[in-house]
Amino acid sequence: MAHIIVVGNEKGGAGKSTVSMHVATALARMGHRISALDLDLRQRTFGRYTENRANFLQKSGLALASPKAHPLPEIAPETLKPGENIYDHRLSAAVAELEPDNDFILIDCPGSHTRLSQVAHSLADTLITPLNDSFVDFDLLARTDASGEEILGPSVYSEMVWNARQLRAQAGLTPIDWVVVRNRTGAQRMVNKEKMERAIKNLSKRIGFRVAPGFSERVVFRELFPRGLTLLDLKDIGVKQLNISNVAARQELRDLMKALELPGVSVDF
Repeated sequence: MAHIIVVGNEKGGAGKSTVSMHVATALARMGHRISALDLDLRQRTFGRYTENRANFLQKSGLALASPKAHPLPEIAPETLKPGENIYDHRLSAAVAELEPDNDFILIDCPGSHTRLSQVAHSLADTLITPLNDSFVDFDLLARTDASGEEILGPSVYSEMVWNARQLRAQAGLTPIDWVVVRNRTGAQRMVNKEKMERAIKNLSKRIGFRVAPGFSERVVFRELFPRGLTLLDLKDIGVKQLNISNVAARQELRDLMKALELPGVSVDF
């Protein structure tokens, strides 16, 4: 059975597609068989990322390891029973088709609450939630008091993950390994950063997730997207000397992949 990785967060701009592409490409480059699904049927940022990669590699004559992106299969409405949701069947059909031939299936969710996203979370063996280092983003996980110090209760996204966990438990599946990835953390010790660290640490104990380091804000990510490339591809396209920022970004990816603790994965880049 393929290990299913879901990258989800109900807020846009948290870096989901960047994390998805780098995790998926890292797994592919390490020799793992990985396919991917983009559930944002409108924006399709991850889907366009993989299309850009395929086009660039074809024009450049390069053969770089890549995740295989797949569209959701169409389901004939007349095949549904009363009360069944067509999106449930589209996602389950896609996963059933991909599971036998892959080590991993990565599912990139939209930055909003949709039926597809809700179902995907219940399929997750590993759930990655990128989170900007801001209490605006933290509010999706939990409500806090005015000082940001006291947690008042779980918020909408945490409640959805809780529901997904209950569905998995009822089905006799293994618990979700939930990993919150802190993106765009500042280099300096600022008051907001320290408050966020305390709040996330406290919340992780209450609702059961692990915390992993993510990516800093770097121009290189925006530059790589049009060609569908990742940090791991730079030397393959002729970059002989990585600058300090690129070296640091590769180390961030290495740290993230180690922190995810995916089964059978030995980080060797």
